[in-house]
Amino acid sequence: MVQLIVGKKGKGKTKHLLDKVNNEILSVSGNIVYLDKSTKHMYELNNKVRLIDVSSYMVSDSDEFIGFVCGIISQDHDLEQMYFDSFLKIACVEDGKIEPILNKLEKISGAFGVDFIVSISLDKEELPASVADKIIVSL
Repeated sequence: MVQLIVGKKGKGKTKHLLDKVNNEILSVSGNIVYLDKSTKHMYELNNKVRLIDVSSYMVSDSDEFIGFVCGIISQDHDLEQMYFDSFLKIACVEDGKIEPILNKLEKISGAFGVDFIVSISLDKEELPASVADKIIVSL
């Protein structure tokens, strides 16, 4: 399953994402990974959550990002959830072409049983209608 937290930059999406991941770690039996553009939020995350700074891995387009995500999943068979902060930046999404990458994440989720919670710096109205049902928080 893919869930979206949407809103313009500076609206508080990261706080919602951090609160959600820190609450979820108490109830999941598997592992959780948090992908971000830096390690800035390291001390705000529960120490059981694995933080990965995507900028350290030379990901330069959305296909490489999907490969990166699949690599993480292939190495952790207990992975239950992945959180993506600053999604447009870490996934190298350009020109609002967000629908294809979300569709790929949905397929990966179904195939491997990993849930994705994604923070996107766009208003609800800027997203394609086909992803409206995935929005859990709109700021």
